[in-house]
Amino acid sequence: MSERSSVFDMIGPVMIGPSSSHTAGVVRIGRVARKILKDKPSKAIITFYNSFARTYEGHGSNRAILAGLMDFPTDDERIKGALDLAKEAGIEYKFKSVGNASTLHPNTVRLNLTSKDHQAEVVGESRGGGVIRIREVNGFDCNFTASAHTLIIHADDQKGSIAFISDVLSHDDCNIATMTVSRKGKNDLACLVFEMDSGIKPITLEYLRNLNWVRSVLYIPDIDQ
Repeated sequence: MSERSSVFDMIGPVMIGPSSSHTAGVVRIGRVARKILKDKPSKAIITFYNSFARTYEGHGSNRAILAGLMDFPTDDERIKGALDLAKEAGIEYKFKSVGNASTLHPNTVRLNLTSKDHQAEVVGESRGGGVIRIREVNGFDCNFTASAHTLIIHADDQKGSIAFISDVLSHDDCNIATMTVSRKGKNDLACLVFEMDSGIKPITLEYLRNLNWVRSVLYIPDIDQ
């Protein structure tokens, strides 16, 4: 490799860059965050923590996260030019680093995103081998990988809601692999996250959205599909 070459000049069949933790995983976090925002971000404040805070520029995690926010796949050659491409796409971005956050995974990134109509805050972890875990969405603990079909429901915290939604999914032949429930307080807003082995029919999603105690429904298929 010449002195003028970049780590992003190394192009392989699976990812662009030096490390699946610093590239493939980070791209996936960005893609999930974009889907949670439900739009292309116009502004992104991106905070890298711990190990990422020290290495994000040299290892190209800054390019990778912007590539994800533009919905590039992990093997897209455009990742190399993501800094300039994001500006061309109208994304105003700022990077921050926090080097000593002892409660967070070594490879953690927080995204505060804004579009014309939406805002979102997402905390993700890149856990090696391209595997990610979304730790928080808009202040709620979530704990999902985005490698399965994922359903995120914000709803009133009321008795029987989890059983009801599980029953609806079972009638759609959806097998629940994992479930995470977080709430602001008793009888307050709750966040329910279901990871499933198969997808959900549009009519089922529409039914859930029209329940009077459900505030929002977000469906994220396998992030690499």
